[in-house]
Amino acid sequence: MKKTLLWTLAVVITLASAVYQRVTGPSQALTVKAEVGGSSVSLRLPRNAENARDFRISLAVPAPAEGWLEYRRFKTKDPWTRETLVRRDGELAGFLPKQPAAGKLAYRVRLSSGGAETLVGGEEPVVIRFKGAVPLPLLIAHILVMFAGMLFATAAGLAALDRARNPRPFVLWATGLIFLGGFILGPIVQKYAFGMFWSGFPFGTDLTDNKTAISFLFWLAALVAGRKGKPARAAVLAASVMTLAVFLVPHSLFGSEFKYTNPS
Repeated sequence: MKKTLLWTLAVVITLASAVYQRVTGPSQALTVKAEVGGSSVSLRLPRNAENARDFRISLAVPAPAEGWLEYRRFKTKDPWTRETLVRRDGELAGFLPKQPAAGKLAYRVRLSSGGAETLVGGEEPVVIRFKGAVPLPLLIAHILVMFAGMLFATAAGLAALDRARNPRPFVLWATGLIFLGGFILGPIVQKYAFGMFWSGFPFGTDLTDNKTAISFLFWLAALVAGRKGKPARAAVLAASVMTLAVFLVPHSLFGSEFKYTNPS
């Protein structure tokens, strides 16, 4: 396999998996359709917010429709708080009260026009998670390093399939980058966002942390199997496939979650 082809395939596969992971994650805004006053409108319901201040939700809903925002703390028996949405500049807007880092609110939106009321998105409420602000340079560094780690992991797997190429150099890069991005930069990002360095096993169920650990263990095995310069193609291919599989798991699934001490 020519070098140009190898890297082209690696970039395409990595980009495709990264985009899929991002758009399917539970922090991605939910897009729903709603019938309001005989017209269909498309609305985005956020599921991710910073906790520096109350979070503003704005919906492009045509007049004369009116609406209400209902919310309560996630996984509690709190009564629903109901607030009237305020119309301004062609939108209906309201605020969700800020929560501690990793705190969540369940919320729903009701719209009314011409006497007909619509519960946007159906009976199941939307869950929004709050987080602390992460310094942008740190966040960019983390994303770039993890992307580079996935890229070299994919390239290593492709190189393992090519009998004319030794995948060992790719293994070294993949292992080092995944360690740096997943175990150095990642925990620092998580500390800023959710107040803890690690929330995977054995401290929690955060799949982002757990899948990073699983992937890294496979690369350590490939590293050991390839000592003294051996290609260790089977171990490298297994690590590459496992990395692709675990990173296809939606980002932030079963992520950090604040436990309310008085869930009612």
